[in-house]
Amino acid sequence: MTSSAAGSPDQARPAPIAVVTGASSGIGEATAKTLAAQGFHVVVAARRGDRLQALAAEIGGTAVVVDVTDPDRVDALAAAVAALPGPVRVLVNNAGGARGLAPVAEADIEHWRWMWETNVLGTLRVTRALLSALIDSGDGLIVTVTSVAAFELYQGGAGYTSAKHAESALHGTLRRELLGKPVRFTEIAPGAVETEFSLVRFDGDRQRADAVYAEMTPLTAGDIAEVIGFVASRPAHVCLDRVVIRPRDQSPR
Repeated sequence: MTSSAAGSPDQARPAPIAVVTGASSGIGEATAKTLAAQGFHVVVAARRGDRLQALAAEIGGTAVVVDVTDPDRVDALAAAVAALPGPVRVLVNNAGGARGLAPVAEADIEHWRWMWETNVLGTLRVTRALLSALIDSGDGLIVTVTSVAAFELYQGGAGYTSAKHAESALHGTLRRELLGKPVRFTEIAPGAVETEFSLVRFDGDRQRADAVYAEMTPLTAGDIAEVIGFVASRPAHVCLDRVVIRPRDQSPR
């Protein structure tokens, strides 16, 4: 774990803490940079330690190597966050992904298991582990990055869309269960964003990954991070329930 203080040493109060999962690349990495620029001490969490260390050093944050499918590693993340000064104000549940594009009749059970473990149970584990600290801060915010797949369907996507539907339901249910508590909930549902997402889905097949974004200008990780930064900068009484973001040339299904 790497840590350095955020802000100037003359500050009387420690910087508020933001935790970003899946922060080693793409939307997570861009979000960490955005929140750090807004004055948060950002805890970046993901599986790839070398990338995390470099990012934490760049933004003056804290790197914690975490696989959200591993309960012990999630507990270690919560302990690392608790050891830092400052209130825990923001959690960005960004870790997730897709594997494969097989029809239901040919579904790879292990692909489905990974998608549900990562997108749904991973979000559940991290949220539960940090929820008390977010509420205790007096102004907590939980951002869950789902997808337009959280409310749309497409052929070959049942494993991913079912997981994202479930992740969205988890997020929305908790929002209702905690009405009256000092914590806000925002679901960010991106459309086509050019990151490592499709490379992971297609086992590193660059040609198939690039074809996903053919004939359009896809969103960038920075586009999504900018919106998350806007959400995090809203006053405590403002809750943006769901933000759907698509490229101009991508239509709803």
